[in-house]
Amino acid sequence: AMGLLGTMSAVGTAAGPALGGLLIGLFGWRAIFVVMVPVALLALWLVARRRTSVETRACDMSAGFDVAGMVALGLALAAFSLAATIGGGQLGGLNVACLLAALGGGVLFALIERRVPSPLVPLEILTERTLSAALAMNAVVAAVMMATLVVGPFYLAFALGLREASVGLVMSIGPVISTLSGVPSGRVVDQIGTKAASILGLALMMAGAFGLSFLPPIFGLVGYVVSIAVLTPGYQLFQAANNTAVMADVPDGRRGTVSGILGLSRNLGLVTGASVMGAVFAAAAGTGDVTLAAPADVARGLRITFAVAGGLLVLAIGIGTTRPQPSMRS
Repeated sequence: AMGLLGTMSAVGTAAGPALGGLLIGLFGWRAIFVVMVPVALLALWLVARRRTSVETRACDMSAGFDVAGMVALGLALAAFSLAATIGGGQLGGLNVACLLAALGGGVLFALIERRVPSPLVPLEILTERTLSAALAMNAVVAAVMMATLVVGPFYLAFALGLREASVGLVMSIGPVISTLSGVPSGRVVDQIGTKAASILGLALMMAGAFGLSFLPPIFGLVGYVVSIAVLTPGYQLFQAANNTAVMADVPDGRRGTVSGILGLSRNLGLVTGASVMGAVFAAAAGTGDVTLAAPADVARGLRITFAVAGGLLVLAIGIGTTRPQPSMRS
C-alpha cells in the first residue's frame, strides 16, 4: 500500500517538471501558478466526493484542542523557514535572529506540551527509538532529494546548456523511474522487512549521490541520468520502508498525529536542504549568482554538493542500522 501511494505521488512529481518547463518556455513563469488554480479545484472536488469505509478510533479530545501548542509550533516553524530563506543566500543578523526565535518557539512548544491535558504532540512518543530514527532519516533523505531539485536545474541549464523544456524533461526522468519502482518497492518491504529495505534504499541513494558527484563531470548528461536512475529507486524503497516502519505499531488514536509528525520531518528536511545544500552549491561554484558562473564552476558546485549529500546518507545508514525492527501487525 505504501509503495502504491509512492507511485501515485511520483506520477504527479514526474508531470510537474515536464509541464513546468513547457509552460515556462511557452508562456513564462507566471503560467505555473495560473495552472495551479484549476488543479487545486479539481483536487478539492475529488476530496469532497471521496467515500471511505475505513474507520479508526479517534483520540480523546475531551480536554479540548491544544491551541497554545499549535500557535507556538506554528511560530517556531515560520521563524525557521524565514531563517532558511531570507538574506539572498547570505547568513546575516536577521537569519540569526530568526533561528533564535525558532529555538525559543521550540522550547516554548515543548513546555506547553508537557503541561496541557491534550497535547498536540505527545512528547513521549518522540522517545520511541523506531519513530525517532525514522524521523531523523526522513529529514536527511528529504534534504538530499531537495538538493537534486535545487542544484539539478542549474547544472543542466548552465553547465550543459539545456533549454527550459529540455531541463524539465530531464528532471522528470527520476520521478518516472520512481513511478515504475513504487509498487515493487512496497513488495520488497513486505518480503525482507522494513529495516533491511530502508538500509538497501539508503545504500542505493548513497551510490546515486556519489554518482552525481563524480559521473556528470566525466560523462555529462549521461552520467547525470545514470546517477539519478540509481538514486530515485532507492528513495522510493526507503520511503515505502520508512513509512511502513513508522505506522506499523501506531495505535489508531495516534495515527493522525504520527503521520503529521512524519510529514513535518520531511518538510523540515526539504526547507533545510533547499537552504543548506543550495548554500553549499553556491559556495562551491564561487558565486552567489549561479547564472553568471562559468560551466566549470557550476560543475564543481554539483560535485561538492553531492559529495556532501553522500556523506549525509552515510550518516542516515548508520542511524538505520541501529533502529529496531517493528512488529508489523497484520
